[in-house]
Amino acid sequence: MSLLGPVDPGHADEAAWLTKWHLRPDGEARTTPTSRILPVRTEDGRPAVFKLAHEAEEARGAALLDALDGRGAARVMRRDGRALLLERAGGPGDLVAMVQRGDDDGASRILCDVAERIHAETDRVLGREAPPDLVGLETWFAQLFARADDLGPVHRAGADLARRRLDERRAPVVLHGDLHHGNVLDFGERGWLAIDPKALLGDAEFDVCNLLCNPSHERALAPGRLARQFGVVVRATGFSPRRVRDWLIAWCALSSTWFAIDDRPERASSAARIGEVAAGLPVES
Repeated sequence: MSLLGPVDPGHADEAAWLTKWHLRPDGEARTTPTSRILPVRTEDGRPAVFKLAHEAEEARGAALLDALDGRGAARVMRRDGRALLLERAGGPGDLVAMVQRGDDDGASRILCDVAERIHAETDRVLGREAPPDLVGLETWFAQLFARADDLGPVHRAGADLARRRLDERRAPVVLHGDLHHGNVLDFGERGWLAIDPKALLGDAEFDVCNLLCNPSHERALAPGRLARQFGVVVRATGFSPRRVRDWLIAWCALSSTWFAIDDRPERASSAARIGEVAAGLPVES
């Protein structure tokens, strides 16, 4: 008797993995540009999430999750090539809902705490016999460096600030690379944990920039919001305000560049606008 029921012929590869790992579907599947995601139950009934990567970036993130071993991130139950089985978040909390209820500060502090926990694993992750393949920020910013002069002033400024910080050659840390309100979930007794890392290596300050642009560009651009959450982040992390501001401008310029490449002009414009507001944030001289 099949555990799967009717199988979509387009997802035969997924079905083969479910059979191999003795999993049964436990919810609706989602297909993203980078992966196929399906809530499942294991053979002994534990809730989990099965993911099948479509791109190397997703598989690289899975390798980092495996290396983190549940510290600051969801725990990997099984991994084999493109296939990944993760513990499933079961807690009632939701960071987007927390912001909507008026606790923007609390959500930002949770995200900063998760970033710190991941960064603290740097020596252990890099010291593994087979460490995960991590992408340096130099490579991550390549498209901004190549296109900055063709876009706008904030892109040129972001590229220059990224170059300045990269040229300092500080000791890098393991970075999630995409910390925002939808990528940190409530795992109940295990607390708030990250999913879907980009698996980067670089300055710790870079990792808190995306949360300042989320949970939406519209929210980030609400009057006074960026300045307030910038202060919350600086206090929660102890990072230099100037370094956070520099990386925030650089991140907004990079994000805007990617949206421009993807022919999404409205999103490119709003990302650039966040960078322009960030340029006016007060920092010590």
